[in-house]
Amino acid sequence: MINKQEIDKNQSSPFRVIVVDDEPLARRLIIASLIDHPEFEVVAECGNGRQAVDAVDKLSPDLMFLDIQMPGLGGFDVIRSLGSDKMPAVIFVTAFDAFAIDAFDANAIDYLLKPISEERFSRALGRALVRLRQDKASHAEKRNLFGALNAIADRVREKSEAQTVGQSNDQDERKISIKDGDSVMLVIESDIDWIDAAGDYMCIHVDGKTHVIRSTMHDLLSRLDQDKFKRVHRSTVVNTDRIVRIQK
Repeated sequence: MINKQEIDKNQSSPFRVIVVDDEPLARRLIIASLIDHPEFEVVAECGNGRQAVDAVDKLSPDLMFLDIQMPGLGGFDVIRSLGSDKMPAVIFVTAFDAFAIDAFDANAIDYLLKPISEERFSRALGRALVRLRQDKASHAEKRNLFGALNAIADRVREKSEAQTVGQSNDQDERKISIKDGDSVMLVIESDIDWIDAAGDYMCIHVDGKTHVIRSTMHDLLSRLDQDKFKRVHRSTVVNTDRIVRIQK
């Protein structure tokens, strides 16, 4: 395999081409014909199917002129070896017209019969340009779409993780301080069963015990997780996570 030029895979123009034929003269004729078509640039020429597979893996060409009958790995074997993910657009080249149906079944752009006329060659390149430009537009749209979706997904994931961490920290730190003589007791919010008001004091009921603090209902609620603690009466708040039965 002879590399013609190291190509940036992200380059948008011209279209990258490799020429695959076991006959050196046939390769030179195709390469010479492409000189008059600046939309295409030959990046490699290959003398057998194995070199073609390696060239596609390394250079990711847009278009491949592929001889069908070659010693060892033939044209259709190259197609099978590459698979659909790596497969560039293909123009088959052969001295035998018996392979035409198989070539188009392989989704080839065109099928050129040797010796190739200039008019027939130009027509095949015209078809290739249409196909490649359509594919390029489609790939660009997909890249933009997936890029945007990935960016959005990343932002959503970051926000979700931040909220999860924040909620976890909040839950770990959510405690109610209750003064008891000269000491202060910390009651974990999730352990609170219910709260009721008694004038300027709030009675906090935790596991059968009652703790009294001086506070208003409004101030106390502002310190609690209001998704869990619901006011069921003007003077009563319950922890919904602690409800085991509702009786009418």
